[in-house]
Amino acid sequence: MITRWFKGSSSQKAGHPFWVIVQKEIADHVHSWRFIILVLLLALTCIGSLYTAMMTIREAVPKDDSVNSFLFLKLFTVSSDKLPLPPFITFVSFLGPLVGIGMGFDAINSERNRGTLSRLLAQPIYRDYVINAKFVAALLLISVLLFALGFLVMGLGLIAIGIPPTPEEFGRMLCFLILSVLYISFWLNMSILCSVRFRQAATSALSGIAVWIFFSVFYGLLVNLIAGATAPSQAAGAESVISHQQFVQALSRLSPSQLFSEATVTMLTPSVRSLGPLTMEQIYGAIPSPLPFGQSLLLVWPQVVGLIAATMVCFAASYVLFMRQEIRSR
Repeated sequence: MITRWFKGSSSQKAGHPFWVIVQKEIADHVHSWRFIILVLLLALTCIGSLYTAMMTIREAVPKDDSVNSFLFLKLFTVSSDKLPLPPFITFVSFLGPLVGIGMGFDAINSERNRGTLSRLLAQPIYRDYVINAKFVAALLLISVLLFALGFLVMGLGLIAIGIPPTPEEFGRMLCFLILSVLYISFWLNMSILCSVRFRQAATSALSGIAVWIFFSVFYGLLVNLIAGATAPSQAAGAESVISHQQFVQALSRLSPSQLFSEATVTMLTPSVRSLGPLTMEQIYGAIPSPLPFGQSLLLVWPQVVGLIAATMVCFAASYVLFMRQEIRSR
């Protein structure tokens, strides 16, 4: 079972086969050129987006305190018209799936092709230790990488603008980093599933990239086509229009990138008070003020549950497929 490695004392866990495999996988990732290239790519984009945000904040934000509320969050969300660089949140949404796919597309099939998987399973260890350890090792590295980049942005932003974040801003940024780890873990599990399903690493990598491109580019076009085909007539009432908008929104939320975008924008932009269509009765009398941190968490909770469910479905599929596969020595 997945939780089998939790049993035993802490001294026994230090030399537990599961943690031995995790340490081996972490060492393989850290010493690989692929991981180094991904880290450098994320670091460069992080510094570029931070520079863009700082230049925009210095030029556009006045010095009165009423406008400077939640100024620290603008380091993650603000872009500039002069510099062709999107904000940090866009870079994570775009490059995060590549990190997850790059760290999991050859997790199983590379061991199988080298003939080391059969020798590993010939040892007195459980088979599920292998796939669980590969996921945990990659997830630990992704978490450390994202949190390091996030705190790097916070530290450099603090030095540049000289305004420390409030506790609410710090909590929102931590939630953003946790959401980013959860989003990348979905693509990691999806790439591990492709690695279990396909024997060639190139095929699994192309399959993962194809799924990423479909949800990033073509799925939005498909939703727009369906929305145009099912749009109500001009004589339709307000209820028909609202129900159609809710249907289109529910359809677009089948994409994990859409869920991540809605959740992160809501957490880093406190002025966002709703993620669905509103009627004039709901808007009338509303106070135009930032949404409290707890209310923002409640607003994005369905998106968080959707990301967790998608991640668990991908992991369960790869787990069951790997446990049922026949592995022979070459």
